[in-house]
Amino acid sequence: MRARITLCVVKISRFLLSLLGRGGSLPGQIGLKLDGQILQKITYPKEIILVTGTNGKTTTTNMVYRLMQKKYKHVICNERGDNLLVGITALFLRNTKLNLHVAADCAVIEVDELNVPHVLKRVPVTKVLINNFFRDQLDRAGEMESVVSKVSQALETFQGDLILNADDPNVVRLADTSKQAHVYFFGVDKNAESKEVSNEASEGKFCFRCNHQLVYAYYQYSHIGHFACPNCGFGNNERYVQASDVNLDAQSFVVENTTFHAPQDALYAIYNATGLIALAKLTDIPFTDVQALLETFELNDGRMETFNIGRKVLLNLVKNPTGANEVMKYIMRDPEDKDIVIVLNDNDQDGTDVSWIWDAHFDLLVDKHTKHIICAGKRAYDMALRLKYEGYEGDLIVSEGMEAAIDELKQLDDHAYVIATYTALQTMRKILRRNEK
Repeated sequence: MRARITLCVVKISRFLLSLLGRGGSLPGQIGLKLDGQILQKITYPKEIILVTGTNGKTTTTNMVYRLMQKKYKHVICNERGDNLLVGITALFLRNTKLNLHVAADCAVIEVDELNVPHVLKRVPVTKVLINNFFRDQLDRAGEMESVVSKVSQALETFQGDLILNADDPNVVRLADTSKQAHVYFFGVDKNAESKEVSNEASEGKFCFRCNHQLVYAYYQYSHIGHFACPNCGFGNNERYVQASDVNLDAQSFVVENTTFHAPQDALYAIYNATGLIALAKLTDIPFTDVQALLETFELNDGRMETFNIGRKVLLNLVKNPTGANEVMKYIMRDPEDKDIVIVLNDNDQDGTDVSWIWDAHFDLLVDKHTKHIICAGKRAYDMALRLKYEGYEGDLIVSEGMEAAIDELKQLDDHAYVIATYTALQTMRKILRRNEK
């Protein structure tokens, strides 16, 4: 009875909040407040796929969501990224009938890394897909080791399918502790972008089992690459799916003699797509369906989203050193003159500690074709100082207000890029949309 009363209150609150133009995860917060066991009292669909990791969660989740729609009639998903326990609760209760059955054949849920233990305790997840772990939001999450340890402990009793990136040692180690799971690895072959040495911030230097230094045959980015421990063999895993013939210029790669289109010309996009292909293979979804999805997939929502404000502007999210490095690499693949807006905030959802900007390689932007950089946001001056120390000698403009930053950008005529931290992203999307022509 308590569960049904809670469900009714949640549905009424959601309706009232919608009248005010609000909603999001607040109904889930209300539901958990009224009944802390509400998630254990509802009946779930047979297939529940959990996607987690540091970078690429929202993009991968949305790709998985659209792929599962090819197999199941009714799929639910927190596609907007409400990935904390309250957001997951809001998703399920929104789709739960008064008989306490979730009205869906399949659920795809993006879950914040620190919330994985809370979700796995409450929800009968059948598959977990993990792409990577990087240092992120130190003030909230702590060191990456703490995050991985919590996820590892949560997976110790997991009995479903575990799909892991074989090229991230911090992800691979989860296989050792997930004794009851069925583990499947995916990876990406050496390609023109791979490097034999890396000068990027790395969290994968030593073997999880025996503490010997790992040896890399090649790096893709950060600590992602083909590695192995020369002492105990950690990292020598059979690949369930392996991408080869990667061509970023053509945005293509090959899996099992099938050519796929990459959503973006970046290695992280290849990994997102390869994880998706592993999941498709595991769920008996034809590769032709994956090909069709990847050929047309666009997430937008501030991830590689294009606007026209008189000329094309590309907007992307940055929130940690590795993500920032990959976005800057993408920008600098453009050989033309360019103007870049960088919005740096330090709100709770961004992480109040912005020292991560000193671990990111902003030297990538120090180039004769980077004509103007406009720094905006609450920590605009910190960003400008970082660029000064890096030796940027182009036109450096500080304009804390985001509207003013776009006004500055509109006065210029080079190729235009905007990168923004989490809390600035949606505001910047609205500003760019208002300025579209």
